[in-house]
Amino acid sequence: MRSETREASKNVLGSPLRACCHNPQTGYFRDGYCRASEGDMGRHIVCAEMTDDFLAFTKSQGNDLSTPNPDYNFPGLRAGDRWCLCARRWQEAWKHNRAPKVVLEACHESTLEIIPLSVLKQFAIQAMN
Repeated sequence: MRSETREASKNVLGSPLRACCHNPQTGYFRDGYCRASEGDMGRHIVCAEMTDDFLAFTKSQGNDLSTPNPDYNFPGLRAGDRWCLCARRWQEAWKHNRAPKVVLEACHESTLEIIPLSVLKQFAIQAMN
């Protein structure tokens, strides 16, 4: 998989990839988009809306997304924030009935290599304008 431009990126529905969130600034490239890159070993391609339940789950699995980390310009997430999650972490949360909602228009098409569209659709919420 090579890095692609935002303009060339497609979402899981086959249309142009929409932004996930600009506040906080998310994405592997911190440009607001959950786009794929060869350099992103975690595959941060699922745009999800955080919940307290998911944040507690991912912290229990060793990935604390709620505590700020100034060294990485990371503000810490709260329920309601949207963030580009690792596809495998979202899948793991789903298997434990703790998956957060997703914005299909902002999930990169390569998400479908890991999570079926039928599953993602069960968790779909509206994109922000």
